[in-house]
Amino acid sequence: MDSHQFCTVTDTKTQCKYLCYTRRKSEVFNICLTDAVDVWSTDFTEETLKEFTETFALKSTEDYILKLKSAGSVYVVVGESTLDLHVGPSPGGLGVTLSRLDGPRAAEELKELLFTMANRLAHSDGLYPAVSPMKNHHRRTEFEPRQQNSAPLVTVKKRLPGASLINPGAKK
Repeated sequence: MDSHQFCTVTDTKTQCKYLCYTRRKSEVFNICLTDAVDVWSTDFTEETLKEFTETFALKSTEDYILKLKSAGSVYVVVGESTLDLHVGPSPGGLGVTLSRLDGPRAAEELKELLFTMANRLAHSDGLYPAVSPMKNHHRRTEFEPRQQNSAPLVTVKKRLPGASLINPGAKK
């Protein structure tokens, strides 16, 4: 199991949506936020993470995402190179400042996030089974377009040898 936790956050002031996620890489714990264009991140070492969890009475790193999911009010303040994420109606609540990642680093972060989420969906205990198109042609997945109308399909007549493509009733 990977250590990623996800939730969506809607800024109560601007109604902008963000994806907030946490992850652990080596000895560093990250809280990240993205609007699918820009990515902001903060790194916690074991020492700064302990300080953060004690300050905000978090029992674990997963508790941060749970607080975001259950929060009645979340707001985001975007600066030139930072983003402040606040839980609660005022800046005195559970807040964290994240730094904007530069272009290539942000692109790599989004790529990793996308594939982590896809992998989790593909292996999530049968809730979203990975479907091989060769095994079951009739199983519908969320990525298939849905047929909008129930009009019968048009049958295509097979062209006879020597028949014209432009004027099907005539010979070449």
